[in-house]
Amino acid sequence: MIRIGVDVGGTNTDAVVMDGDKILAGVKSPTTEDVMGGVANSITKVLEESGVKGEKVGAVMIGTTHFVNAVVERRHMEPTAAVRLCLPAAQCLPPMVDWPDDIREVVGGHYWMAKGGHEFDGREISALDMDELDRIAEEIAKAGLESIAISSVFSPVNDVMERTAMERLQKRLPDANFTLSSEIGRLGILERENAAIMNASLRALSRRTVDAFGRALEQVGLTCPYYITQNDGTLMNRDFVQAYPVLTFASGPTNSMRGASFLSGEADAIVVDIGGTTTDVGALVKGFPRQASTTVDVGGVRTNFRMPDVYSIALGGGTIVAGEGQKMTVGPRSVGYRILQDAMVFGGDTLTATDVVVALGLSGLGDASKVASLDKARLEHADAMIDEMVLNAVERMRVSPDPIPILAVGGGSILMPDQIGDLPVIRPDHFAVANAVGAAIGQISGEVDRIFSLESISRADALEQAREEATAKAVSAGAHPDTIELLDQEDVPLAYLPGQATRIRLKVVGSMDV
Repeated sequence: MIRIGVDVGGTNTDAVVMDGDKILAGVKSPTTEDVMGGVANSITKVLEESGVKGEKVGAVMIGTTHFVNAVVERRHMEPTAAVRLCLPAAQCLPPMVDWPDDIREVVGGHYWMAKGGHEFDGREISALDMDELDRIAEEIAKAGLESIAISSVFSPVNDVMERTAMERLQKRLPDANFTLSSEIGRLGILERENAAIMNASLRALSRRTVDAFGRALEQVGLTCPYYITQNDGTLMNRDFVQAYPVLTFASGPTNSMRGASFLSGEADAIVVDIGGTTTDVGALVKGFPRQASTTVDVGGVRTNFRMPDVYSIALGGGTIVAGEGQKMTVGPRSVGYRILQDAMVFGGDTLTATDVVVALGLSGLGDASKVASLDKARLEHADAMIDEMVLNAVERMRVSPDPIPILAVGGGSILMPDQIGDLPVIRPDHFAVANAVGAAIGQISGEVDRIFSLESISRADALEQAREEATAKAVSAGAHPDTIELLDQEDVPLAYLPGQATRIRLKVVGSMDV
């Protein structure tokens, strides 16, 4: 199947055309302010370069930073009602208690706590009160809220109360959209609830964005299905991403890591993805990004839904180099998508990291004559600072003294030396568009993270039940049932809990159902 992979970055929008495992063409276009223009430009350009007709394309996969940018910038988020099923327990720390004031104000700070919730083994804390839910629905309607996040104590173990509460509220609020925390986050009520509220606040933006992607594809004459990349290196269909926009967070670095693995043939490595504005460093395990094992901060809000373990620094091809000697700074400011106008090698007057490596003869990008007069000692000092920044980031992500390769990808990887410490640096073919390659090769995934009590079922039955749940999630996201395979599985006995409690985390992947 011929497919197109697109990745929208802060500086460039990259696109590749692939026929099976063969890359037919790869291009970069400046990201436009409206984003969709850059997507259309990149697809048009890559189709022309490859010679592939639009009707031959079977699917388009798009990676976007739209949703995480909305959280970071506090824009395009809808006022949201947070409903927690917990009383009489879990009421001392109300919803959004640990949110920064500015983002809490953006989503409205509306919350209600009601009877409900379960213990870790599925026993009820208290039964749902339907009259109480009806009163809450009336108050939500009066407040004019159409996005609702429902969370319940230990809902990953038993989600019945969340679903029952949603059905009751839907009767009074038929036009509202609902997010259930059990479908997004992991164990830990506050972090899971935060993720659900954040997801609910982005649902309207998700609908607009997905529709805009569809219009951009129609603009370039494509009528094939399209998918959005999520942050575990797999894909979501348009309906799924409209329901779960937070699962796209950090999908850009993930695409680059998956693309780096595909292009180099390395399944276990450190990936350094240098773009125009930032450098993202992550670890590959069996060809997929290593997942963060702790809570993840998104825009100042603690969450615990699935995220890749990525360390980012403000270093890219457009990073501004200022000052001299001990007062020299490399970043954090960047010229971003204006690098072709502002960088000195392209005729601008701002000294960037790209100018430094070109002036030192480490890259043939742009016009080297425009930086030939720069002071060499100053350039070497800046280059040493860049190398130090990359070394520190790599060592931070390294968890073993064993020598493993470093895969350098992204248009800004010209900044990378050939060796970092004791680790060799590999630049695979098509390294500049590895993120788009990662999007194009995506599969569909399903994941489960639950506590099971082994008093009533065997370990084998619990694992099988978890696999069935994960498979159902993958199929609902667009995977073909016959292609599902187990990617990762772990079960950990929880000795501090009664009832032979065991936590099972399991992920499956499958090919697109097209």
